[in-house]
Parts: sequence; C-alpha cells; structure tokens
Amino acid sequence: MAQAKSIKTRLIVMNILQWAVWGAYLTSMGSFLFRAGFADRIGIAYAMQGIVSIFMPALMGIVADKLIAPEKTLGLCHAISGSAMLGAGLYAMLTGAGMSFAVWFSLYSIGAAFYMPTIALSNSVAFKILEDNGYDSVSAFPPIRVFGTVGFIAAMLTVNFLKNSEGLQFQLTHDQFILSGSLALVLFLYCFTLLPSCKETAEEANDNKTFAQRMGLDAFKLFKAKDMAIFFIFSMMLGVSLQITNGFANPFITSFTDLPEYAGSWWAQNANALISISQISETLCILLIPFALKKLGIKKVMLIAMFAWVLRFGLFGAGNPGSGVWMFILSCIVYGVAFDFFNISGSLYVNQKTDVSIRNSAQGLFMLMTNGIGATVGTLCAQAVVNHFVNNAAEPSWSTAWYIFAAYALVVAVAFIFAFKDPGTETGE
Repeated sequence: MAQAKSIKTRLIVMNILQWAVWGAYLTSMGSFLFRAGFADRIGIAYAMQGIVSIFMPALMGIVADKLIAPEKTLGLCHAISGSAMLGAGLYAMLTGAGMSFAVWFSLYSIGAAFYMPTIALSNSVAFKILEDNGYDSVSAFPPIRVFGTVGFIAAMLTVNFLKNSEGLQFQLTHDQFILSGSLALVLFLYCFTLLPSCKETAEEANDNKTFAQRMGLDAFKLFKAKDMAIFFIFSMMLGVSLQITNGFANPFITSFTDLPEYAGSWWAQNANALISISQISETLCILLIPFALKKLGIKKVMLIAMFAWVLRFGLFGAGNPGSGVWMFILSCIVYGVAFDFFNISGSLYVNQKTDVSIRNSAQGLFMLMTNGIGATVGTLCAQAVVNHFVNNAAEPSWSTAWYIFAAYALVVAVAFIFAFKDPGTETGE
C-alpha cells in the first residue's frame, strides 16, 4: 500500500510541475506581446507551438520508444525547453522597450519546440508507470492528471497576482517566462531523480524489428483503420479551436479596461484570474472521464466536447466584464468539458487502441494532429480574423470574431455526427 501511494504521489508531483510550466505563460503571453507592441504577432507566437507539434512530439516519441527511457526523454526535453524559456524572459528583461521580436521569438520557439512533446510524453510515462505497477490507466490516470490542472491554475494565479518591482503583474511582463523556465528546470531534475523508471517489456527489448518499427514510423499505420483515420482527422479539425482562447482571451478581457464603463472592473483588470475558472472546471471534469467513457463511448464524449467549444466561443462573444460577466464565467466553466472530453479522453482512446510497442509514437501522432496541424491552422486563422475585425477595424468587434469561431466549432460537430462510427463503450471496459 505504501509503495502504491508513493508511485501515485510521484506521478502527481510530475503532473503538477508539467502543467505549471505551461500555465505560467500560456494564457497571458498574448497580453505580454500586446503590451510590448506586437499585437499583430500573437497568432504566430501561439502558432509556433502548433508548428513544432507537427514533428517534435512524434520525433521525441520515437526517441522514447527506441533510444532513451521515456522518463529520461521527458527530463531532457524540459532541460532544453526550460533553459530557452528562461533565456527568452531574461532577454526581454534586459532589453525592455528595445526588445527585438526576432531574438525573443527564436528563444521562445526553442522552448516551445521541446515543451510541446512533453505533453504526450508525460501522459505515456504516467500510463506506463501505472500499468507497470498493476493499475488500470483509464481509472487511475484521471485523478492523477487532475493535479496537473491544479499546477496550471497555481501558475496562472501566480502570474496574475504577483507584481514585479515596477508594480506590474507578471501576466503583463517577461516575468512569466522566467517563472516557466525555472519550473521546467526543476522538473528536469525531478525526472532524473525521484520519478519512477518505466520498465522495458520483452516486446520493447526485442531487436528483431523492421526499420519502420525502429524509427517509430509504424504508428502511421493507424491511418489504415478507417475509424482511427476519421478519429485523427476530426482531432485535427477540433484542434483548430485549442489555442484560440489561450491566445486571445486575455487581451480580449483586458481590452475592456480601455472602455470607461468597464475601466474599474475587477474582472477586466484580472483576466488571468477569470480565465483560471476554466482550469478549475477542468479539474472537476477530468474526474468525469472514466464514467463518461464507460457509459457513453468515445463518439458521444467527443461530441459533448465539440458542442462545448461552440458555447465557449459564443458566450465570450455575448458577454462583458460588467452585467454580462456571468457569460464569461459560464464560458470558463464550459471549457472544462470542451478541453478534457477531447484531449484527455482522446489520449486514453489512443492508448487503448494501440499496441504497446508504438504507444509513445501514437501519442505523438495524436499531438501532431491536434496541437500540431490543428492548432497551427487555428491560431493563424484566428489572428487573421482578429486582425480584420479588431486590430485593423475602424470599429473593433471582438464579438464578431468570437461568433465566427463558434460557427466553425458547430460545423465540425455536425460533420462528426455523420462521419464517425460509434465504437461503443469498449474504451471503458
């Protein structure tokens, strides 16, 4: 019993740090860039996370499958990512108003390139360690993953309420990147010291493998199965929605401080605190996943997520930080369903549907389709929409932009109803 608690506790610590690294800047980077004079480049900054996710998760999945133990690969990724992100924050601090976007973006891009693979790696490491120790990952993982969201929330609130020597909130300054990089370096040390090792199976130790198997390319054979191909394609389409609110919700909410009727609104002045309700909702929704998968199956769970995205965007378009703040809050509550019922359930579904020898690569492929291709297309298109209706408009209309995003999510949901065959509730069996 003590050993079991130790395993779960150490995985909980890993998840807290894993997601705190991202939470330190993910929802507030847009406001940093807006304040630094780069409002028109918010999209490309968030799109870079998607661009690197096209190849880095798959590449690091191959490394974890074939070359270096998964937990060590996870640690090395955080070492490189943390150093680069720390460098981006320190560079912005030292240059101030003279910051070159190209230099900052280069450092940030290296950080993103080695952070994004860790999302899939941390999931597959947790699955493997749990299964090595006799646990059912479908029921044991979600309660552990909840603490990752706790770490994300803690980091968000830290950058919202902490102020630097100039009296500015971290969410507006380079300090968010310094915090993120520092946390990543702590996780690097943790992976090489206290995190349990993943045991090598007889299948993984067998050297009688083809070139494709050694390189992890056999994960792409999943597209041969019609149901998996459709699942991955719609994962990509839904992935378009993933980074939109991360990139633009904070600048959108903060922009209300420029309007006299909302200038004194606590909600407008504390955008990250408001957005953190999304992650609080996420912690609760994660716990519903085992029940939802067992009772409803992956198709209905994914559909719930899709319609939740419609509400997420639509409520942002209709709300305000005054009398309409309830719509912002409801949008944040809905986000828990939108994110978890797609990301976490999808990851578990892939884990259940793939052979143990390619699971790290398959998780990387899932990341490629969602946070890679999908998120890249989504953030670049979202930037174009925001530029047209907000940044370059004579009469800015954030509402129009949010309604366009909601309409897209609705079209994807309707198409999914007809295209994806329900495999039943076998994921939860």
